Amino acid sequence: MQLQPGGLRPAAEVPAPAGLHNLPLRPGPFIGRSGELDRLDAVSRGPGGVVVQALHGLGGVGKSTLASYWAATRADGFAPIWWITADSPSAVQHGLAAFAVALEAELSVLLSPPALAERALQWLTCHTDWLIVLDNVIDPADVAPVLARTASHGRFLITSRLATTWQHVTTVLRLDVLAEDEALDLLTRTVTAPGRDLDGAADLCARLGHLPLAVEQAAAYLAQNPLLTPRAYLDLMDRYPAGMYAHGAVGIEDRRTLARVWRPTLDRIAGSLPTAADVLRVLAWYAPDRIPVTLLEGPADPPALSHAIGLLTAYSMVTVDASTGTVSIHRLVQALARTPDPDDPHRTPELIAQARDRATAHLRDLTSGQSAEPDWSVLLPHVEALLDHAPAHTDTATTAELLELTGLFFTGLNWNEIRRSVGFFRRALATLERLFGPGHPATLTARDRLADAYVRTRDTERAVSLWEDALATLERLLGPGHPTTLTTREHLADAQCRAGGTGGAISREQALAALESMLGPDRAGTLTAGDHLALAYFRTEETGFQEGDMRRAVPVWEQAAAALERLLGPDHPTTLSTRHRLALAYSRAGDRGKAIPVYEQTVAAMERVLGADHPSTLTARLHLNTAYGNAHEPGTRAVSRLEQALADSERRHGPHGLLARPSRNRLIRAYRAAGDFGRAIPLLEREIAISKAQQEHGWIDTEGDDIPGYCIELARAHREAGDPRRAIRVLVQELAELAYLPGLGHAHDSDAVPAFRRLLDRALHEHDEEEAGRLADRAVAMLGAGLDRRWRPLPRDNGRR
Repeated sequence: MQLQPGGLRPAAEVPAPAGLHNLPLRPGPFIGRSGELDRLDAVSRGPGGVVVQALHGLGGVGKSTLASYWAATRADGFAPIWWITADSPSAVQHGLAAFAVALEAELSVLLSPPALAERALQWLTCHTDWLIVLDNVIDPADVAPVLARTASHGRFLITSRLATTWQHVTTVLRLDVLAEDEALDLLTRTVTAPGRDLDGAADLCARLGHLPLAVEQAAAYLAQNPLLTPRAYLDLMDRYPAGMYAHGAVGIEDRRTLARVWRPTLDRIAGSLPTAADVLRVLAWYAPDRIPVTLLEGPADPPALSHAIGLLTAYSMVTVDASTGTVSIHRLVQALARTPDPDDPHRTPELIAQARDRATAHLRDLTSGQSAEPDWSVLLPHVEALLDHAPAHTDTATTAELLELTGLFFTGLNWNEIRRSVGFFRRALATLERLFGPGHPATLTARDRLADAYVRTRDTERAVSLWEDALATLERLLGPGHPTTLTTREHLADAQCRAGGTGGAISREQALAALESMLGPDRAGTLTAGDHLALAYFRTEETGFQEGDMRRAVPVWEQAAAALERLLGPDHPTTLSTRHRLALAYSRAGDRGKAIPVYEQTVAAMERVLGADHPSTLTARLHLNTAYGNAHEPGTRAVSRLEQALADSERRHGPHGLLARPSRNRLIRAYRAAGDFGRAIPLLEREIAISKAQQEHGWIDTEGDDIPGYCIELARAHREAGDPRRAIRVLVQELAELAYLPGLGHAHDSDAVPAFRRLLDRALHEHDEEEAGRLADRAVAMLGAGLDRRWRPLPRDNGRR
C-alpha cells in the first residue's frame, strides 16, 4: 500500500516520544576520558546551528564507547537521541528509517525504507535539540547528504577511524589510548574475583599498549579463566599470538577481537593502495615510535610512499610528526601485522617474511654508512626491535651483516655497552655458520669479531676457545702457512697471553718463525708478529700482569723499530708506535738512560706528524714525563711536567678520558714523594668523585673499579699529613661499602666489621691524638693489605685499565 504525501501529517507537527533513544548497551565499567568528555560538553552547549563533532582514532580505542557514554550520561537537554551505524550508505538509510518508525510506528507498514529515511530527514530539518550519533563512518560521502539536509538546531556526533577528512566539522577530537593507570583500573575492575592473583597486570596493559579493546578482551579472558594470571596471559601471547589475537572469551564476538576489528580498515587500505598495506607490514618490525621515513623507502617511488603514509594516517593506523619527519604506530597494530595467519590475506607468511626482509635491508643500508654517517641514536631502537621480534632461525645474511654492524657500534662505547656487543656477534656467527658453514670467509670474520669482543670484555677463555676452533678449521682448509691461518694464530696467542701463563709467548714464537720462513724478516706481517711477540713477553712474566720479561721483549722491539724505519720511514705512525713501545720497555727494564732519548725523539715526531693533542702523542708525553720523574729529575720540575701532562689530557679528552686517570695517578705519586699532601689530597678526592660518577653511569668496569684503593690512599695521605682524625673519618665513611667487597679477608667477617667500626668511631671522638694515629695506621694497613689482592691502592703505570 502506498500512502499519498498529502495523507501524512507535516513533519513539524510530529512530536518525539518522551525519552526516545536507542543507545547501545555498554556493559562493564567506563574508565577515564574526563578531558574528552569535558570537550564534548563544551561544544554541545554552544550557540545554535547544526553542530557536528567528530571522534576519530584507531579501531579499538573506544570511540563508540565514549560516544555512547557521553550521550547516555551527559547529553542533557537533547531529545530524542538516536544511534545510527554509518559504515555504509545502506546502513545510514536503515538507521534513518528506524528513526522514522520510532517517531511514527504506523509508518512501518505504509512507507518503503527510502521513504522512511526521507521522512526522518524531513523531521530533523524542522525540529531542534536532537542528537544523532553517526557511528563508525568509513566514507564521509556516506553521511554527507544527511549533514547537508539538516540546517536546524540539532547535533551530530560522528565516530570514525578517518582522521583527515573532517574540514567542515565544528570540532574534531582525536581519541588516544588510555592512560597507564586507567588501563590497569579497567583490567582489575573486570577481574574481580576475591584473592585473584593479578601478578603482571601492569606489564600486560603495557604490552597491550593500553588500547581499551585489547584490555577488555584480556580482562574478559582472565575473568573466564580463574587459574590464569596476567603473567601467564603474556606467556600465551608470546607462544600463541595468532590464537590470542583472533579469539576472545565466551560471549565476545570474534568480530570484536583484535584480529577482526582492523580487518575492514585493512581491506579498504589494500583495495585503495596495495603499497600502503606493504608499508604497514614493514612498520611492524620497527620500534613503535619515531620511525624515520627513510626506513620505509624502497620499491615505492617517493610519491607512492607519500600517498601510502597519507592513507595510513587518514585511517588512524599511523600518526605522523612533521617536525621530525617520523611515523609512529600502535604496538598492537605492529604485533598483529607481523603475526602470520594463512586465513588473513593481509598476513600470509610470505607477505610477513617479505616485510621483515625489507625492514632488515633498510636498517642494514642506513647503519652501514654507505650514503651517510649513521645516526645510531635514531636507528638503534629500531634495530633492537627488529632483532627482538625476528626469530633467530629466520635470520639471513643481511641480518647477520646488521648484527655485526650493531656489534661494532657497541665496541666503540663504554664498558657496559661493549659487553652488549657480544650478543650481536654471537647471533651473527650462529647465522653465518648455519648459512655458509664454518670455513666461509664471512663466518671466519664473524668468529674473529666475537672473539675480539670476548677479549675486550675480559672473557679470554671463550676467546681462546673460538680462535682454537678457527685455527683448526683454517689449517684444514687453507694450510698452516696461509696468511689468514697465521693471523688467526696471532690472535689466539694474544688471547692466551691475556688469559695468563706462558703459552701465549710460545705460540707467538711459533707464529713468528712461520711468518719469517714464509715472508722474510722485513715483511709487514712478520714485523706485526714480532710486535705481538714482544707484547706477549710484556704480559707473561711471573712478576705479574703486564710487567713482562723485558730481557726478551727489548731486542724484539729494537729489531722491529729498525726494520720499520727501513720499510716505512722514521715518521710513519706504525714506526712511531713501535718506538714508543721500545721506550716503554727500556723504562720498565730500568734502563732510563736509553728510555728518555727514545721517548724524546718519539714525542717530537708524534707532535709533528700526529699533532700535539693526538691520543698517542699525549700517552707518549705522559710516559716521558714519568720517566723524567723516575730518573730523579728535580722534584719541582717533575711535578711541573706531570701537571702539564694532566692538563693536556683533560683539555683534549676531559676528566673521563683514558689518559686522565694514569695522569692523575702519576701526579698524586709525585705530590706524595715531594711531601706536598696539600695538593695530593684534593686530587685524590677528585679521583674518587670521578670514579663514583663513572661507576654510576656504567662508564668503567665495576669489577676493576679502584674506588676502595683510592679511599685507602686518601686516608693514608691524611695520616701522613698529620691529621689522623680526618683519615679515620674517611675510613668510617667508606667502611660500610668497603667491608662487603670481596678481597678484604678478615674484614669480611660479620663480627669483625662492626667491631672495627666501633674502634674507629671511638678514635674519632677521643682526644688522644697518639692513639688515633696508631689506630689510623692500623686501619690503613689492614684495609690496604686486604685490597691489594684485587685493587691496587694506585693503579700501576701500565696505561690500561
